[in-house]
Amino acid sequence: MTDTRGLLIVLSGPSGVGKGTVRAAIFKDNPLGYLYSISATTRQMREGEVNGKDYHFITRESFEELIQHDALLEYAEYVGNYYGTPMANIERNLAAGYDVFLEIEVQGALKVREKVNQEDAVFIFLAPPNLTELEGRLVERGTDNEAVIYERMQKAREEIDMMQYYDYVVVNDTVSKAVDKINAIIQSEHLKVERVVDKINSEIHNYLQKGNE
Repeated sequence: MTDTRGLLIVLSGPSGVGKGTVRAAIFKDNPLGYLYSISATTRQMREGEVNGKDYHFITRESFEELIQHDALLEYAEYVGNYYGTPMANIERNLAAGYDVFLEIEVQGALKVREKVNQEDAVFIFLAPPNLTELEGRLVERGTDNEAVIYERMQKAREEIDMMQYYDYVVVNDTVSKAVDKINAIIQSEHLKVERVVDKINSEIHNYLQKGNE
């Protein structure tokens, strides 16, 4: 936590690109102190996932109640399942100076971009080395049949075209390299003039005022 407002860090990319793996690696040690905003989904839990840690796995009826109560920062329906970001605590944590990390689908990321203050957010697109590699990862994951994999690949082509709406693109050739690049992006974002100028000017003002006393 710092005495300045935190960043909303939005990581997304096509299904199978490794968003969850990269995010888990970032949070394994988490030296920069990110907070993770856990998304909600109606899809089935995969082997190794933990409810309340990887996602909030809820029923379709419960998700639609959140929609009705306007309790989501964003949501989207993807390959027959809902995904969304509960708003609770996000603004409070940003205001307290914490960097809040979202790992969400592309549709959701674009909706977040429309709703949040751009000065508060950084959008990172995680891209595969190539589509052949992406398809191989989906097959190796072993959670989808051929028809679903085909649907995901068709969607991935569309989503890759959306990278133009992001601030940065990180190719996930290896997890460790992707993690290093994402951490470097966020550190550099905190050094942008528009994020530090008010604090520095305030310190100068206080120093000059002290000298005039």
